[in-house]
Amino acid sequence: MTIEIIRGTTTKPAATDKLIELFRETSGLEGQLIVGFPNLGGQPEDATADALWLSREYGPVLFDLVEGTEVGDFERRQDDLFRLFQSRLFQNRDLVRKRELLVTPYVVTFAPRVTTLGVSTSVATITDGKSLFPEIRNFGRQNLDTEVYEKLLSAAQSISSIRRARQTRVVQKADSRGAKLIKLESSIATLDNKQHHAVVETIEGVQRLRGLAGSGKTIILALKVAYLHGRHPDWRIAVTFYTRALKEQFRQLITTFCVEQSGAEPDWDRIHIINAWGGRGGIDRTGIYKQFCDKNQVEYFDLQTAAERFGRSNAFEGAVKEALLKARNPLPLYDVILVDEAQDFPPPFLRMCYSMLGEERRLVYAYDELQSLNGDGLPDAREIFGTDDQGRPLVSFDESTYDLGARRDIVLEKCYRNSRPLLATAHALGFGIYREARNSEEIGLVQIFDQPRLWRDIGYHVSGGELLPGKKVALARSPESSPKFLEAHSPSSDLIQFHQFDSASEQNEWVANEVQKNLTQDELRFDDIMVVNPNPFTARKNLGPLRRMLLDLGVNNHIAGVDMSTDVFFAPDRESITFTGINRAKGNEAGMVYVVNSQEGNDNRGNLAVVRNRLFTAITRSKAWVRVCGIGAEMDLLMQEFESVKRAQFELDFDYPTDSQRERLRIVHREISSADETQISQTGEAMKHFIEGVRSGQLYKEDLPPDLLDQLKTMLESEQERG
Repeated sequence: MTIEIIRGTTTKPAATDKLIELFRETSGLEGQLIVGFPNLGGQPEDATADALWLSREYGPVLFDLVEGTEVGDFERRQDDLFRLFQSRLFQNRDLVRKRELLVTPYVVTFAPRVTTLGVSTSVATITDGKSLFPEIRNFGRQNLDTEVYEKLLSAAQSISSIRRARQTRVVQKADSRGAKLIKLESSIATLDNKQHHAVVETIEGVQRLRGLAGSGKTIILALKVAYLHGRHPDWRIAVTFYTRALKEQFRQLITTFCVEQSGAEPDWDRIHIINAWGGRGGIDRTGIYKQFCDKNQVEYFDLQTAAERFGRSNAFEGAVKEALLKARNPLPLYDVILVDEAQDFPPPFLRMCYSMLGEERRLVYAYDELQSLNGDGLPDAREIFGTDDQGRPLVSFDESTYDLGARRDIVLEKCYRNSRPLLATAHALGFGIYREARNSEEIGLVQIFDQPRLWRDIGYHVSGGELLPGKKVALARSPESSPKFLEAHSPSSDLIQFHQFDSASEQNEWVANEVQKNLTQDELRFDDIMVVNPNPFTARKNLGPLRRMLLDLGVNNHIAGVDMSTDVFFAPDRESITFTGINRAKGNEAGMVYVVNSQEGNDNRGNLAVVRNRLFTAITRSKAWVRVCGIGAEMDLLMQEFESVKRAQFELDFDYPTDSQRERLRIVHREISSADETQISQTGEAMKHFIEGVRSGQLYKEDLPPDLLDQLKTMLESEQERG
């Protein structure tokens, strides 16, 4: 038997530390001790349990902690905790039988500095450290069976219904897609154990949250804001993100969660949902970078001036680096900053967020490496945050640095959006698992994790072979990481489909007809459907003809961030299909997703990792069905990859690359700017013409300067030795 301690935030640090110490030192304890339990609802000041112990032996025990020597009106506090927690349990019908709860909540006031206690009144118990567990044992054992205990955990951890539909769904047919979405949304409505940990666990310092698309990162961050705001209403909290369309989503989620937890609207003077860059025009227009510049009185660059100074592809990173360089001693601005989609930000931006915090440096950032739209993953903490005068990293995610049970690095391996077939296909295409080698490549892979163990972190297990460089391996998802109900509603042939067309007009006509069918026959709503063009640079041009076809069919539609506010993705106030490029699609989801023009860029060599990341991100926007569409020969090749993953029963079966092969992948498929791409193309053409000239006798290799010939010879010999 073991006790699991989930360390949340507290305003009573001494009593909290003593309670944790007692639980760690006492043998034979099991279950979960949740410190800093979320608000139970009702009165903001009186409705918060300082800790909750859930065990099979004793059931639920709530703790009212006393930090000093004055115990105050502990009976009234205990009455409030009992009433509110009992009300929460009664809402779970599986815990009620014949109008009686199957478990009995108990409440203890724990006052470690008051040594003359050990007193129980007729209805309330107050105790110090020495008498804590003897008093609890006096309550009597409940000895819950496994099923009741699991229901108790679920009821206690259900902070909120997190994936309810945006609108009430009305269906007429029991087997329609709309009806299936109702069941799906009901099944994934509450947090799992790991997600609950991620919301509650709070540390003094930097916390990292890693998870797949659909693992709930955005929702967890919104819940964490509400949780911290409820526990510390005086804290200044900032939430920032890469995709501007997330702004309204964050506002709605935080509002919902604050009302559910405390019965009160959030204080928007204390919670700022702001962009990363920001511009002039007040709190609604500002951003983290703009606030940093204003607070520290350093020069602010807008997009145009930053692009002129640092280059368009490096504009934001250059502006952030310049501001950090000029602000020698940055001034604190927030108590907590939470960053979503951290994989899309340059590392100096996280360092800027870190520098804007007080001494406690409460920074929480969430990311998924494979959703990076620039092809680069995040470096390690030492590189991001730097070192102190002794060369020690300012931030470490080593387990030895954990603070009394609170985790600094949380991995969410369970996916609650994408079914197993859909997610395995997205990973297969994203990494190029079944891609055939092209252009004299040694292997077909596009990219791979440097550390093989990360596959286990994201919910795969080894079903065959060995997960080692140079070894053949088969990786599969388990029911624990990919719940069965996500795929049970439809056959795999319906969950994900690939369609190849000979022309853009054929593709657009097919998609338009399918969308109309979704609305008229499948009982899907307009906001159940999303159309994504993975290439952000061609989205408006590519999507225009398809949008016109839908309008001719009487189906309204809009491009997210273009036809309405940049902070809004879906159109809740009107019936309209959302069209989007990949940048605005991130962080959003829909029941049916159409990925169009999927072939674009797949004949690239450089930038191919970026192209595949976009395709992965587009596919994983779907929480039920996805249609991957494209044109011509390149789409045929993508379909061959899909057929391979289907034949493998949606497992990833491949030769894990060696260290030298991984290094070559990073070089060959790296992100290349348009200027570099042009230079590479021109150089390649020049070399091709020269070689053809030598072969035809028009030119001689001696026409090149001798030193250039020597350099080419040395380079080719070195490359041959490496190969």
